[in-house]
Amino acid sequence: MQEEIFKNLTIPLGPQIQFKDKTYLYFGGTAYLGIPQNEDFVKLYVEGIKKYGLNNGTSRGNNVQLGIYGDVEKFAAKKFGAEAALITSSGYLAAQLTIKTISTFGEIKYAPATHPALWLKDDPKIDSSFSDWSIGLVNEINESEKTNWVIISNSMNNLYPEIYDFSFLKRMSNEKQIILLVDDSHGIGLNNNGLSALSAIQYQENLEVVLIASMAKALGVDAGIVLSSGKIIRKLKESNEFLGASPPSAAGLFAFMQGDEIYRKELQKLKENIFTLSEKLKGKDEWHFIEDFPVFFFKNADISKKLLTNNILVSSFPYPDKDGPIVNRIVLSSWHHKSDIKKLIESF
Repeated sequence: MQEEIFKNLTIPLGPQIQFKDKTYLYFGGTAYLGIPQNEDFVKLYVEGIKKYGLNNGTSRGNNVQLGIYGDVEKFAAKKFGAEAALITSSGYLAAQLTIKTISTFGEIKYAPATHPALWLKDDPKIDSSFSDWSIGLVNEINESEKTNWVIISNSMNNLYPEIYDFSFLKRMSNEKQIILLVDDSHGIGLNNNGLSALSAIQYQENLEVVLIASMAKALGVDAGIVLSSGKIIRKLKESNEFLGASPPSAAGLFAFMQGDEIYRKELQKLKENIFTLSEKLKGKDEWHFIEDFPVFFFKNADISKKLLTNNILVSSFPYPDKDGPIVNRIVLSSWHHKSDIKKLIESF
C-alpha cells in the first residue's frame, strides 16, 4: 500500500513533509495550533531547558521539588476556569489515575466512544448516538434507587466532528449526586474560544465536574492535566499513581505558561483557515464538519488515494479497529497557509 511509505519518517511533522524527492502537503495529526513548529514557542521551550534542564526524573512525592509544577497548576486552573489543577506526564496517566480514584464514588456509566484511556477495565461497548444515550441515561438514573453516579465521556467526537451537549444533566433529580468525568483532549485550547469544556457545562449543586486532557495536541506540550475542585484535586494528589510518577519536562510547562499570546495568535490563524475551507465545502453532502473545529470528515473512502496522487497527505486509517472501515479526515492547523488550502481544494 502506498501510504505505508510514510510510517517510518525521520523528519518532524509540519505543513509539508519532504520524502525522498517529493514534497507533500500534510493535513493530518493533532497539532491544531502548529505549536511543534512555532519558532516563538520553540524559543520559549529552549529558554525553559536552560532554566530547568532537559527533564526531571524525580517523582512528585520526592522531598526535593521544582516550584514550577505548583505554579503551572495554579496558572492552568485560572486559565481554564477551574478551582484547582493537577499536571502529569501524559494525558493517559491523568485519565488513569483519575478514573481509578473516583470510580469508588458510585455507579459508573460510560458515554458512547469514550476514549480507552478512561476505561476502568474493558471496552464498555456503548452502541448508540450520544443524544439517544443521554436520554436513556436520565431516565435510568432518575428511576434508580442508587444515589451516587459517575458519568464518563469525551467532550466531543473528533473523528466525525460533534461537540457533545451536557445540558441533559439538568434533567436529573437533585437527589442524585453526580461526578462527570470529561476527556477534553481534542477541545482544550480550541473550543470555547480556547478555553476548556468546563466553560460550557452549566453549574448545578449536585454535579461535580472533573476534566482531564492531553496537553500534547493543541497546546503542544507533552503533559496531561486534570481540572476540578480543590477537594478532588487534593484527593488525586494522594494517589500512588500521582506520587510515584515522574512529572513532565519543566521546560515545556514553562513555555506553556509564557505562551499565552502565541496561543491566541495561532487560534485566530486557525479560525481563518477553517473559515476558508468551510466556505468552499458548505452545502456539499459528502462532507461533514462543525463550526470552528479544524476536522473535515469525508464520506468517500477513496479521497485519500486521490489526494495522494497530488502529493497531499490526509488522515486516513481504519476505525474503530484495524478491520474497520477507512476513516478519511482533513485536519487543518494554524501552520497551513492560504496557498496550501487553495491547492487542497483544487485537488478534490
